[in-house]
Amino acid sequence: MLDPALQFDVREIPFSIRGSWLDLSPVVALHTTTNDIHLVSHQTGMHGVLRLQPERAGLRVESTWSATPAQLDWSIDGGAVAAVFDGTDTVRVRGAGVELRVADAAASLTPFTGTYLFQDPMDGSAVFTSYETGRRYRVTSLSGELAFDGEEALGQHERAVIARGAAGWEIAIEEYETARPPYSSAQSFDALATESADAFATYRDAVCGWATAASPAAALASYVLWSATVEPRGFLARESVLMSKHWMDKVWSWDHCFNALALAPADARLALDQFLTPFDHLDASGAMPDSVTHSEILYNYVKPPIHGWALAKIRAAIVEPLDRATLEQLYALLSRWSRFWLDARRAPGHPLPHYQHGNDSGWDNSTAFDFDRVIEAPDLAAFLIVQFTELAGLADELGNGEGDGWRAEQSAMHDALVDTLWNGDQFFALGVHNGRQSKTSSLLTLLPIVAGDHLDPAVGAKLAAGIEAHLTQWGPATQLPGSAEYEDDGYWRGPIWAPS
Repeated sequence: MLDPALQFDVREIPFSIRGSWLDLSPVVALHTTTNDIHLVSHQTGMHGVLRLQPERAGLRVESTWSATPAQLDWSIDGGAVAAVFDGTDTVRVRGAGVELRVADAAASLTPFTGTYLFQDPMDGSAVFTSYETGRRYRVTSLSGELAFDGEEALGQHERAVIARGAAGWEIAIEEYETARPPYSSAQSFDALATESADAFATYRDAVCGWATAASPAAALASYVLWSATVEPRGFLARESVLMSKHWMDKVWSWDHCFNALALAPADARLALDQFLTPFDHLDASGAMPDSVTHSEILYNYVKPPIHGWALAKIRAAIVEPLDRATLEQLYALLSRWSRFWLDARRAPGHPLPHYQHGNDSGWDNSTAFDFDRVIEAPDLAAFLIVQFTELAGLADELGNGEGDGWRAEQSAMHDALVDTLWNGDQFFALGVHNGRQSKTSSLLTLLPIVAGDHLDPAVGAKLAAGIEAHLTQWGPATQLPGSAEYEDDGYWRGPIWAPS
């Protein structure tokens, strides 16, 4: 059963459940935290659709929030409000000793923005229609009553319904497209809370059953994964883990690998879905998108080819071996992605591929990009050495006769890396247009350690010593501590990131 001590701050981690495109949180946009819990949808972007405000006699009352994986609570003097999920598209909210204003979060209604409110003559429910998400939000009273404020109003006007009742009240808020039968549920509020608690506990035990009192963050980390998962919808054809249901509500084409690694020992199918999600959108050149979410695929950047490395780790963690059809699919996709770097990202006469911007590397503002943005970087070559090695092994396993070709590519990439980007003491990056050497104080220039099995032991030893200089009490700083550019909150100029 769920540890009742597992609580979190919804200003840091949104309240949601596996599969839902909704969350409850005061965070409604990038660096934007409001004073009220909002019903936030991640369809067609991140949108705080409805504001949930406790009040008495029309006057706002202050509350504090506490959340567990099962339930979100508002603590209020003389009253209380609580919310649970009923499936993936419905939130149940109940309260006593206080009313709840469920209000349009938009400032106004225009022909293209905002939310319209009306009372549905079919069942008396309140229906908000949102231009931002293109969905409807139906509020049904299960006990108590609903009072309307601004139904059918246009332009600048308050649009809200107030849940109230002397003996308490309960409502259901649904997100849906155009029409559905009136809301009904055979489950009580408390039963739904228990159902969510049990579902999460099962997931947590599968993902981190090894956790003990010495690893208190593990359960919360598994909740982040569980609650950030969305069911297939829009451009996401698989059950997918968003990076967050706060403002980083996308699948980026390298972060997905780390989610897959976390899930591999527990759920091979879910792990493979995480791995394959961006591969569903390879373009004609074989490039992966930068990111994918419900209604958006971005191709203006790519992400580094860590996928051969990740696939090897995933396969090692999965209990059951993958079937031939899956291996053939993985081989074909990984081959196309590798050919992109060889065919579309090598300047004429250059043996090494290049990044076009720091965003391509995932280390957006690394000091390795301070002098030049278009660079041949040592981490990129090292990732491809590992990826070509994995492709050669897959080719041999499948017996398709292409293994020697990938081994030749691996050998050539290794030689180009060492001959071009190694000065005898350290790796560096080079500007493609001018041959200028990059700064070498970023941890990025030490990432060839991932290809350590292919490097001369003396090179590996110097890389290890360089990494040691980056180590802090909490892990490897992304920028050398003590260097002029080091910033403890500087994105990739000091902070410790899980991928590195």
